[in-house]
Amino acid sequence: MSFRHIFVVFGRATSLAILICLLTGSLVTRAQQPKADPATTQQQPKQKTEPPSAQLQKGVYTAEQIAEGAILIAGNGYGRVALDQIRRNGIERGRLTRIMDDGRSEEARYELRFVRGDKSEKDKVRLDNKTAQSEYSLIYGGGRIFGIINGSPFTPRAEASADFIAQQAHSIDALLRYKENGSKLSSAGKDRQQGIEVYAVDLIDNANRKTRYFISVKSFRILWLEYEETPPGASTPIKYTKRFYDYRLAQGTLVPYRTVLMEDGRQILEMRILTVTFGVKMEDSLFQNPEAASSAGNP
Repeated sequence: MSFRHIFVVFGRATSLAILICLLTGSLVTRAQQPKADPATTQQQPKQKTEPPSAQLQKGVYTAEQIAEGAILIAGNGYGRVALDQIRRNGIERGRLTRIMDDGRSEEARYELRFVRGDKSEKDKVRLDNKTAQSEYSLIYGGGRIFGIINGSPFTPRAEASADFIAQQAHSIDALLRYKENGSKLSSAGKDRQQGIEVYAVDLIDNANRKTRYFISVKSFRILWLEYEETPPGASTPIKYTKRFYDYRLAQGTLVPYRTVLMEDGRQILEMRILTVTFGVKMEDSLFQNPEAASSAGNP
């Protein structure tokens, strides 16, 4: 029986329990356990660690098992297979609100296009922004970032490039693709925050960037993440928190339609998805530097 069938027959809560059982291995029943030898029992030191069955009952899982549970849920029961097949490329359209240092807010429309490589560093990403004052694009491809405004390329400011990279590196996808990216996971325990039980999982990627994810014990959805970054020119790191709300199904995968970014406890950005479409074919020219493409076409 597939994980999908388990979801249909038993419901999400039961299937999650089955998933964890499968990930941790079959429980050993008392009938299957070897009988203790009375002659040697008293000589054995007292066991300091709990057996796997007791750990399982208390919800003690490894970081990889928790991440795999989150991947299964994100794929709506199909897990990594669905994510790999459906989210190879796509277009996300929405609106964002940026809160300035003086408290004023700036509204903008955005369009995010992406084509995935076999790992995140080989992805192609284009973010088009449209405000009342300007239109510009930030593009990541070929291991570098550049911008386009009014059809002409420009070099983004250092802080804009750093922020663009951080948004990709500290994201839900970074956890969902931890195996492909070769990232390392470790458990930071189990906690209760604002009345919600969560697992905390730390991820360190190949660039040594650390992100802590908080995953619902009940639903295995990623509720928020935290990380620290030192902006260009700054001497001390800033703590960022990214919270995810309004999860909905998009072509058979779960997507949070509202994301809030906080800087040292102050909200600085809110993004709301209006539409998201996966499996859209896109031309390579969308991710190319116009000057490079022009020179390549001339002898």
